[in-house]
Order: sequence, then structure tokens, then C-alpha cells
Amino acid sequence: MQVQINTDKNIKGGVPLSNHVQALLETRLHRYRDRLTRIEAHLSDENGHKSGSGGDDKRCVMEARPRGLHPLAVTHVAGNLDQALTGACEKLERLLESTLSQLDDPRGKPLENFD
Repeated sequence: MQVQINTDKNIKGGVPLSNHVQALLETRLHRYRDRLTRIEAHLSDENGHKSGSGGDDKRCVMEARPRGLHPLAVTHVAGNLDQALTGACEKLERLLESTLSQLDDPRGKPLENFD
């Protein structure tokens, strides 16, 4: 699973941010790693051009590319970058769980083997 991080001009990227995002994704999405080709995280500061801006203006859009499927995307907006990343990662985890579990058994039956 490849991880790509994109930032706007108001978010300072670099190795520390990249390592943090990579670790967060590895922790939360490790069970899907064989089913994903790439995850992209797009980080932006909606009001970064304004001085003294506050509120929920940090945005994280995460896009997962499951093997053989269309990309899946989620967005989370929060007061700081870490909250935006964590929120988007949680949403992506839920979306992958529901999407991939439906593909595993589209009739909604448990995947257990009954004797």
C-alpha cells in the first residue's frame, strides 16, 4: 500500500508530517493493506491566508484505491491538523469496512462456516 500526502501552501509538509500520516494509516488500516493499492491524503488550511483565523478550518480529504474498484473518498474538517487527519482516517476505516464487507458477501450473511 502506497501512501501519498499532498498539502496546500498553508500546511508545512515534510518528513515529520509524512511519518505521522503513514503511522496513523498503518495503525488504523493495517487489515486492508493487501486490498489497497494507494491512499492519498490531501491536507489544507481553509483560512490559512487570513491572519488570526480560527475555528474548524483544517481539512483532510483521504482517498483510498481498493484493488479493482473505484476510489473511495472521505472528508473531515476540524480545528487542528491532527484532528482532521484522525477524523478522516476513522471515516475511511468505516467506509472500507462497509464497502469491502458487502463485496465479500453481498447478501449480508456472516462469513462463518456452519456445520
